[in-house]
Amino acid sequence: MMTLSVLGFLLVVLGGIGTLIAAFRTSVWWGLGCLLIAPVSLVFLIVQWNVAKNPFFVQLAGGGLLLAVAVMGGRVH
Repeated sequence: MMTLSVLGFLLVVLGGIGTLIAAFRTSVWWGLGCLLIAPVSLVFLIVQWNVAKNPFFVQLAGGGLLLAVAVMGGRVH
């Protein structure tokens, strides 16, 4: 279970880094906004869906994996 937790965490982190890279590729201002002000990342995701969707889905997969591990963690031995 620990391995799946680490994998889920890494996917969330990689998706976040991917979002930052996409934001900086779009504009320095988008990149700085996403880096310094958390809600700007959500705005970036909505406004720039075409460039932000892949990192978002990576983060979503990681979050889903973490959720699955949390739900099943007490049941698997």
